[in-house]
Amino acid sequence: MRPAKILVVDDEPHLVKLVRSNLEALHYKVLAALDGPSGLAMVEKEGVDLVILDIMLPGMDGFDVLQKIREFSSVPVIMLTAKDQDVDIVKGLRLGADDYVKKPFSVHELLARVEAVLRRAAPSDEVQARPPFVCDDFTMDFQQRRVTVRGKDIRMGPTEYRLLAQLVQNAGRVMLHADLLRKVWGPEYGNETEYLRVYVSYLRNKIEEDPANPKYILTEHGVGYMFKRPEGS
Repeated sequence: MRPAKILVVDDEPHLVKLVRSNLEALHYKVLAALDGPSGLAMVEKEGVDLVILDIMLPGMDGFDVLQKIREFSSVPVIMLTAKDQDVDIVKGLRLGADDYVKKPFSVHELLARVEAVLRRAAPSDEVQARPPFVCDDFTMDFQQRRVTVRGKDIRMGPTEYRLLAQLVQNAGRVMLHADLLRKVWGPEYGNETEYLRVYVSYLRNKIEEDPANPKYILTEHGVGYMFKRPEGS
């Protein structure tokens, strides 16, 4: 199995060197770019498995780069931010980031996030072995990793897919916030309920006919989320 290829996009050469050396010590293949346009070009050409992307970049900031990436790729993206304002974190998540790490960060924290994101992006044999799930005009085919709603194929990133798969596998049962976070994001998570709120919003916008009045992904306020149980099951 080939090592994961990780692209680091940051305009601080010393930080890039630090991150590169630690990732390479774990046998990842590391590419680097010092500005947004160069990073974007490398995502298009290199077929990377993960992008570590700084928000504060010259010329084209990380938000713009992320938005451009999401026009053609669902590659996992970890945002690096020197800001700890929730509005920046939420903006990154809404644009399609999979995770974020605040500067200054410990190398161990970043490596843990890298491993968690790559783990989420990997296909799960257990999920793939399940038979298709059908509820009204929604179908989820686990073997083909395909979701169709009202006859239309729905494109989604790996984290969106894993979250939807967890909800669907437990249709009719309320999944607690903490359980969903640990099952989808990993054991390192459990308190980042903002992740859930944003990603449930993503899913509703993609599969619900009226996202403001969902019929598939239901909210149990203060507790968690539940996917609708098929009739007769």
